[in-house]
Amino acid sequence: MTNIFDLTGRHAIVTGANTGIGQAIALSLASAGADIAAVGRTPAQETVEKVRALGRKAEIV
Repeated sequence: MTNIFDLTGRHAIVTGANTGIGQAIALSLASAGADIAAVGRTPAQETVEKVRALGRKAEIV
């Protein structure tokens, strides 16, 4: 059976990724295998570090 939530090899741009819901979405997408471009008014360094700890690529945009 195919996992419909497998995002391996995909890329996601997440706005508001520095805190709250945006950070939770970024981490959920990374847990599903996506690499993340984190966008926020303030630097999203904490989010990027958490995404990288999941073994995914992450950059602040």
